[in-house]
Amino acid sequence: MTKAPDAVSWYRPHLETSLALIERAADPRSASIIDVGGGESTLVDDLLLRGYKNITILDVSQTAIDLTKRRLGSAAQRVRWLVADITEIELEPSVYDLWHDRAVFHFLTGRERRIAYVRQVARTVKPGATLLSARLGRKALRNAAGSK
Repeated sequence: MTKAPDAVSWYRPHLETSLALIERAADPRSASIIDVGGGESTLVDDLLLRGYKNITILDVSQTAIDLTKRRLGSAAQRVRWLVADITEIELEPSVYDLWHDRAVFHFLTGRERRIAYVRQVARTVKPGATLLSARLGRKALRNAAGSK
């Protein structure tokens, strides 16, 4: 059974830290941004409200993408949506100015999958791009272990 987004310990209604870092790193608003694992996150809502125009959301869950599209309504048409495993999808080379990942890499436990992820980043970001990658704290990790 899948939990509601706000029922997990790492849920935040808005990713203020990510937003602040993105605003510092991704100016102008036409910067190409990918949010890996962005599924049900409200980051896309906040980026659209701030005027960002070139946003890609990638998640392994079609359900998560569909929920976010419904939440955004017609604004969802301004976003590129990808349902895929980041370690397997073939993304265009050198297209992203900013790569945001709140915890996908953190959950990749196999060496080969981590290598594939790093290769994907290296291939798809532009020279001089910004990589924002976070990991979960101990409390969130303990709770995440029981959420599968």
